[in-house]
Amino acid sequence: MTQPADELSVRARILVHGRVQGVGFRAFAAHVALDLRLLGGVRNLPDGRVELEVEGQRAVIEALEHRLRIGPSAARVIKVETEWGAATGRYSVFEIWH
Repeated sequence: MTQPADELSVRARILVHGRVQGVGFRAFAAHVALDLRLLGGVRNLPDGRVELEVEGQRAVIEALEHRLRIGPSAARVIKVETEWGAATGRYSVFEIWH
């Protein structure tokens, strides 16, 4: 028996632009992802963006995207970009990458 399409795991690479480094954004993103039971990680990029790689159900990742657009109070999110792909199954937790 196959799973309905909305229950299948997918992968998303999410790039968050704006004032998102040095404001607790990675901790915020990790907290939300853990609450949503997503797998993957989050890291700062040298150009000032924050990158997340997450795996889980698409609707759940879309809920994460919504929360990222708001961000923690000190952040100023300008744009959130998401690239979708097939889940790899390589993550067993969600963590902050350095």
